[in-house]
Amino acid sequence: MPHTIDALAHYLARRKGLLPLLGCLFVLCNLILRLLAPQTWLGASDLLLHLGVLIAILGLLLARVL
Repeated sequence: MPHTIDALAHYLARRKGLLPLLGCLFVLCNLILRLLAPQTWLGASDLLLHLGVLIAILGLLLARVL
């Protein structure tokens, strides 16, 4: 387990903008889903929006630390 966390930390340290970019992609996917299929559970719950914002914030915080 510690080896996996170290490998992930080294991977993300070299790619500081990856998590915020992934978060923005989730937010954009949520927008498209809301426009195309607003009646579905995934479209109505805004799950991708919330996950995207959390991933982007965590990515910004990790980029600062790493």
